[in-house]
Amino acid sequence: MYEEELNDSNVFYRDVKKTYPVIVRGEGVYLWDKDGNRYLDGCAGALVANIGHGVAEVAKAMAEQASQLGFAHGSRFTTPAQIGFARRIAEQAPGSLKKVYFISGGSEATESALKLARQYYLERDKKSQKYKIIARWHSYHGNTIGALSMSGHAPRRRKYQPLLCSFPHIPACYCYRCEFGLTYPGCQLRCAYALEDAIKMEGPENIAAFIAETVVGAAAGALVPPPEYYRIIREICDRYDVLFIADEVMCGIGRTGKFFAIEHWGVVPDIIACAKGLGSGYTPLGAIIVKDEIWDVFKKGSGKFVHGHTYGGNPVSCATGCAVFDYLMEKGLVQNAAIMGDYLKKRLSEGLESNPIVGDVRGLGLMIGVELVKDKATKAPFDASQGVAEMATKACIKHGVVVYPGQGCADGVNGDQFLIGPPLCIRKSEVDELVEGVIAGLKDTAAELVG
Repeated sequence: MYEEELNDSNVFYRDVKKTYPVIVRGEGVYLWDKDGNRYLDGCAGALVANIGHGVAEVAKAMAEQASQLGFAHGSRFTTPAQIGFARRIAEQAPGSLKKVYFISGGSEATESALKLARQYYLERDKKSQKYKIIARWHSYHGNTIGALSMSGHAPRRRKYQPLLCSFPHIPACYCYRCEFGLTYPGCQLRCAYALEDAIKMEGPENIAAFIAETVVGAAAGALVPPPEYYRIIREICDRYDVLFIADEVMCGIGRTGKFFAIEHWGVVPDIIACAKGLGSGYTPLGAIIVKDEIWDVFKKGSGKFVHGHTYGGNPVSCATGCAVFDYLMEKGLVQNAAIMGDYLKKRLSEGLESNPIVGDVRGLGLMIGVELVKDKATKAPFDASQGVAEMATKACIKHGVVVYPGQGCADGVNGDQFLIGPPLCIRKSEVDELVEGVIAGLKDTAAELVG
């Protein structure tokens, strides 16, 4: 149905033993392959295509900018596209997060935040020892070495462990599998106060920042903290002079029903890292959004952030981002994500309740996680060797729906889940189609695993 012979291909694919459908067209929430098969893109690629596929207004803006100016190096010039796009982002960002540093993707964004945090303290005090970043287990912050050092996803870290920085990690806010064996609200947010324990253990003089995916994405499938969590995190960071970096690469730009996911908690971080939905897949695009107070320290100090990427602030990318923002706002897609997200979660929860391998359905807005278990009563995971998340993904594809699988959420090796995060333009009838495909796919998966 969707395989293509790759023996003669010159492409080095992520999985060289796998065959891939050849996608030739996209429109709204749908993709078509070269044979005419249609797929409902239930995960927007990797929660990237927030405004949907095939938006003519964005393609037009890209072409117009490319015809005027395709490149100007950021160490020598600025452009109207970069200035305009930074202004749009600043208008949406909470609090004093008003300075925008452009890069080309999520890993670059979190890597840039890491380096900015380190240099910020050096700008304040040339003898500062603050350099460590505290992160959480069951997290994913990117594939570059610094970003992977912060990431707490064991399967992605394992092969590269000798190369990674020794950054401390604390337990995730993972209510379904609480590491402390507690239950909210009686837990009194033990997972949040673990940050204070880690800062004391490492020494506040060594800690530059704490980074967290506001809503955890690919590493654990849409983990949503309780209402008090980030307020406690903010208070701890302030108490010990530690920056709070909100990683919104996956959950930002309208995905959760707010423009930035952190808005659900009424807290302002010091830095927001974003990408994916920023360019909605039309161009590689990322950014870190920085508080004025941090920018002022650089302005009064050396004036130079010792960092940079060739394509940061690329005019075609920035013009694309502007067009994406305009479309997102004009079509009310952030509000649609909130409304359709509630409907999607309700329908999935009801439709999968009787499935013997579905342990948990969770999420916020159009970012929903489904965790698969061997035993619902004990939450025992399937053995990693069974590849259940990938099995479920293939089953869903047979029913015309694409989801985003992940493994290792239970103990770093075992544990299967997948994300559902369609384009934010999805309509109610399309949500129904998505849910029916997932229910059918997981019914087939359960039948294969447990009979």
